[in-house]
Amino acid sequence: MARVAGIKDVARQAGVSVGTVSNVINRPEAVLPETRARVLAAIEELGYVRSESARQLRAGRSRIMALLVLDMGNPFFVDVARGAERAARQAGLGVMVCNSGQSPAEEAEYLGLFAEQRVCGVLITPADATGRNLESFARHGIPHVLVDRVASGTGSCAVSVDDVRGGALAAGHLISAGHRSVAYVSGPGDLHQIRDRRVGALSALAEAGLPPEALVEIPSDRLDVAAGRDAGARLLGLVPRPTAVFCANDLLALGVLQALYAAGVRVPQDIAIVGYDDIEFAAAAAVPLTSVRQPAVVMGRMAAELLLEEADEAGTHEHRSVVLQPELVVRASSSTPR
Repeated sequence: MARVAGIKDVARQAGVSVGTVSNVINRPEAVLPETRARVLAAIEELGYVRSESARQLRAGRSRIMALLVLDMGNPFFVDVARGAERAARQAGLGVMVCNSGQSPAEEAEYLGLFAEQRVCGVLITPADATGRNLESFARHGIPHVLVDRVASGTGSCAVSVDDVRGGALAAGHLISAGHRSVAYVSGPGDLHQIRDRRVGALSALAEAGLPPEALVEIPSDRLDVAAGRDAGARLLGLVPRPTAVFCANDLLALGVLQALYAAGVRVPQDIAIVGYDDIEFAAAAAVPLTSVRQPAVVMGRMAAELLLEEADEAGTHEHRSVVLQPELVVRASSSTPR
């Protein structure tokens, strides 16, 4: 294997000192143009790449921003990552994306890894409802921002969506179409987003003069298509059967749609469906899916910008909580009034 060229090799090739090479890399304006050109030519010829690990040891921080999400199989988090990456790249940083799989134990392991790697900051959708993982991580002094999660105290910046409003939009839309019994396919009960969307749906029922019992919850411990198919099968077995279903995310809604289609149930004529997130696949479903849109890319970008602010304003930064507004996107899965 060929030896990797180092900074001393570049200095020897260009006939300058190691300090001059370092200045060309880090402070090019401090070097005469002729000397700078000679050093850059040597770097190009030798294929020299600066050692990030050495730079990291000197600076005490890497140029990597970490993003830890609940489920990278959910396109919603892919969009969040896209927004964060745009902001990070503009600041000259890279993004390391990791998946906790909704596991507090895996989350703790990743946070330990981030501390070891001295990342410049962490964007996180917490899996640990107790907050203990983040409390432990905070001791390292590495900035972090909550994504898709409301900050419970003043110890973190956060960017989230008004999920109570989103749940009200979804249920209110179904009620206005004439539905008087709505199933809510929920997810893990320790996720505040799931609870808030249910609260919003109940508020829409109350506003329409309907009792809480008009919302029939079908719980699920996961937020994927397979869990949606299982929920759809349980929905079909309910007597009396609700005429509409609101799902806590689009993956669940797509699974419910598959189960209803396989059973010969028409959507929306027999059962209307509303999802949440408005992922790309929602509009491309066999019956285009009505969904509550979350501005996921904007969420990721704003969270990264808050993280960069905190890193730049060490000691003077004031934590902020940004709450974005959802939007109802109506498509064929709920468009037939009763």
